[in-house]
Amino acid sequence: MQNPVTEPTRRTLMAALFSVLAVPEGVTSALAQAQRPVRNDMPRFGYEDVVMRARALSEAGFEQRQIHLPPEIEQLDWDGWRAIRFRNEADPLQDPSGRFKLQVFHLGHLFKNEVRINLVQNGAARPFDYSPKNFEYATTNFGKNLPTNLGYAGFRVLFPLNTMKQMDELISFVGASYYRFLGRDQKYGLSARGLAIGTGNLDNNEEFPFFKEFWIEQPTQGSEKVTIYALLDSPSLAGAYQFDMFPQEETAINVTVSLFPRKPVYRLGMAPLTSMYLMGENDRHMNDRNKYDEFRPELHDSDGLLVHTEGGGWLWRPLKNPLIQEVQRFNVSGLKGFGLMQRDRNFDNYSDIELAYEERPSYWIEPTHDWGSGQVELVELATKDETADNVICAFVPDGPLEPGKRFTFGYKIRSMHDGLTLHKLGYVRDTYSAPPMALGSNEQAADNTRRYLIDFTGGDLAYYLKHPELVQIAASAQKAQVLRSFLVPSPKINGFRVMVDVRFERDQVGTFQCFLQAEGKQITENWQYAWRVYNF
Repeated sequence: MQNPVTEPTRRTLMAALFSVLAVPEGVTSALAQAQRPVRNDMPRFGYEDVVMRARALSEAGFEQRQIHLPPEIEQLDWDGWRAIRFRNEADPLQDPSGRFKLQVFHLGHLFKNEVRINLVQNGAARPFDYSPKNFEYATTNFGKNLPTNLGYAGFRVLFPLNTMKQMDELISFVGASYYRFLGRDQKYGLSARGLAIGTGNLDNNEEFPFFKEFWIEQPTQGSEKVTIYALLDSPSLAGAYQFDMFPQEETAINVTVSLFPRKPVYRLGMAPLTSMYLMGENDRHMNDRNKYDEFRPELHDSDGLLVHTEGGGWLWRPLKNPLIQEVQRFNVSGLKGFGLMQRDRNFDNYSDIELAYEERPSYWIEPTHDWGSGQVELVELATKDETADNVICAFVPDGPLEPGKRFTFGYKIRSMHDGLTLHKLGYVRDTYSAPPMALGSNEQAADNTRRYLIDFTGGDLAYYLKHPELVQIAASAQKAQVLRSFLVPSPKINGFRVMVDVRFERDQVGTFQCFLQAEGKQITENWQYAWRVYNF
């Protein structure tokens, strides 16, 4: 393949993690822990040290992790695990400015795989060994006889993100290669992953690479970033990661990756994102079919996939909750960016005063160099549960990774709000669908015909409201037929409503798209969608 440069049920555990492990106010004291003296002539630990470990790991072959936990840890349920707290006075990172703080997660419940954690201070790496003294247990004698080499389930970094007087969770790594991070005034929703292998396979033979060891670098005085190194492993490959994290209104992470395949790797997912979409305005007609009994109009962490292509085009694909798994792939060369976005920020569309879906972040990924040709892959799984992640997207490069060759790539990932400042085109505000006859059509609608209504706003559309005759619809379809399309000015949104009637082939996934153009140029995003008429 072209080289750009030379457990799976995460949400059921993570959805409550933010509230369960909320950071109390006043976390200010530090862990009194002796540091080994560092010689000035010793080499400083850095990314290439992790690269060497990853290369050696790949050459040694994959060893399945063996779990040997004490019975009291093995038997922990969710409530018992969440009752174990990292002690407030413990601060392994010892940031001189006191802004970045580190806390670790205890093993237990479904987090049973040990993760080794190291600290990099004054250029030297040393293990941060497990000790029961670092935790508060629900019962007095619970941690009395636990071994000192037990290890951790993961960790999180705290930072005064929203106010200088309170520490907030900035980023957490726990479970396989999942991580979540926040910008200002955001609450946890979707997740990023270090890597994905085999997503979208109908045989459900997906491989879940995992971070087995971390090195967290102590920030220097006044530093605006924290650096995290990670060693990744899986049956197919090993990898080295560097995360340079800059907390701000739109927190950004620069990610550098080196992979060492043990065997040919097909369908590699680069910079994967995972999210939840249960229902929204574009599939409210599915509520009766899926037996939802909900007072909340919409339930989703993300509502669309946004892709920026090499030629400057912008593609918007609304998410949906299908009846069976669906996979849609968008061919790209010279990818400029992609992300799962939470564009709808209106509380009334969720009406959930506890989960605050309108405050969930969007994650936007920008390659730092040319990733070559490939596909942005979108996998949508059927779900009836808002605690189950059912949306996965990633960039899948053309061709396999070859064993024995180092494969490197890099990107920036940002945690933003609606992402509407990424371009200046008109954008998709809402997507709806209904039978054509329900909206005034004089002919009987066939079972395999739908009408889609797309509301475009923003960009120059307010200007064209004064000259609607200059605006045209560009619509096309594959494995489907566009029967007719209508354009209606919509002053309420300073934009236009497009109505498109589409006929589909049974048991085929039909894809179709439309955008608006005026005076010979495209003036909106390219709205794309997929639909299947089921035979059951």
